[in-house]
Amino acid sequence: MMKLNVKQLLENQIGTYALIRQISDVADTLHIKTYLVGGFVRDMLLGRKNKDIDIVVVGDGLAFADAVSEALQVFPVVKFEEFGTAMIPLEGMGLEIVSARKEVYQTHSRNPKVESTNLNEDLRRRDFTINTMAVCINKNEFGEFIDPFKGLHDIKEQRIITPLDPKETFFEDPLRMLRAIRFASRLSFKIDTNTFEAITKFAERINIISKERIRDEFFKILESETPSFGINLLYESGLMSHLFPELIALHGVETQEGHKHKDVYYHTLKVLDNTAKHSDDLILRLAALYHDIGKPKTKRFVQNVGWTYHGHEEVGARMFEKIAKKLRLPSRDIKRVAKLIRLHLRPIAVAKEEVTDSAIRRLMVEAGDDIETLLILCRADITSKNKERVKRYRNNFEQVAKRINEVDEKDKLRSFQSPLDGHEIMQMFKLKPGPDIGKIKHHIEEAILEGDIENTYLAAKEYAEKNKEKLIDLCLINH
Repeated sequence: MMKLNVKQLLENQIGTYALIRQISDVADTLHIKTYLVGGFVRDMLLGRKNKDIDIVVVGDGLAFADAVSEALQVFPVVKFEEFGTAMIPLEGMGLEIVSARKEVYQTHSRNPKVESTNLNEDLRRRDFTINTMAVCINKNEFGEFIDPFKGLHDIKEQRIITPLDPKETFFEDPLRMLRAIRFASRLSFKIDTNTFEAITKFAERINIISKERIRDEFFKILESETPSFGINLLYESGLMSHLFPELIALHGVETQEGHKHKDVYYHTLKVLDNTAKHSDDLILRLAALYHDIGKPKTKRFVQNVGWTYHGHEEVGARMFEKIAKKLRLPSRDIKRVAKLIRLHLRPIAVAKEEVTDSAIRRLMVEAGDDIETLLILCRADITSKNKERVKRYRNNFEQVAKRINEVDEKDKLRSFQSPLDGHEIMQMFKLKPGPDIGKIKHHIEEAILEGDIENTYLAAKEYAEKNKEKLIDLCLINH
């Protein structure tokens, strides 16, 4: 970075350099100063890929966006006139064009009043110095690097610091506190001491931010290579107590009669990092973070036994469902995470008993398409400092994983349901729609899971016909 050749760095942006040149041509035609800014410049200097291109123009950004859209023949332009911002939809990337602006915030809102300004004022309003660099793309100044707040120096120092007084920065826009932690976590940078102290001072102001915005930043932290780094910063800054108090409750160790339990908080961070080593799946990382969330509510001390957490998986799944709704997660994702939390003890429990085909089938049916994800979570959950115990758990667990593959190949249970549908059962048993249909279907499914019949249509139909009287009696008994 000492010999900075921005023109060469731009030329190395495969897939975007030609686009930048096209935008440059529009800028020269309109005689308007145009700059690459923000994350695109930062990541270019770091050698990281960034699919989003941010453009600042000193002038009418909305009119410029229309001209770029026409030149690229890409429509429509999505405009936010109040903020002087426009989005142009491109395949596989985002292109945002804004007028150089300064923002004035109100005390109880993060929606600013916007005024046009020059480039330097626009850069000054940005969150961190690593995002205050700009590159001119007008023909005569193409590649000119502008760095008024020493962002390049802070990249070299691997430091997150605000261009202005951090108290002012975070008071005006509290979301920037989460963004500081996100950048530190994703880039493995340290947060400047004064900047971090300002976060702790204004942590409570995070409550004025919408749940959706919080969720988006939180997920980006979870997607870090080592997500525990960012989660721990949330804890140390005080933000976690406002956003995720259930995670705070995991922290701490209690001792009774010489029995001490592990610190569930640090165990959780270890499990989270273990899963991150093997998968980028955000659903899995959420399940890892919340898999023991029910332990504080179920913790009991039993004499001559020690600490127990009976039912914490079910309690935890219900707790997560409430937390996830507050974060506005899609219902499908909520169900998947809750399922993984409910089942995270099952493979180990199966391993402690005789590994029967029936037990394996039931586990596979409950996990469905998430069986591999569940296995990754269970492997990650083995974190004991006792090497012999870890070895024993892993050996038992691998036996279960092996049996799952064997049963899966034999039974094809991934999308399991009764081979006979309700309409066919009604015809066969001369029944009207009602709960009896479900009872018969369930009985057939149980026969398959127990291995009494094969998971095929013919086997299920033959079983139903052969046991017709028994199944009818079953319905009568339950009336």
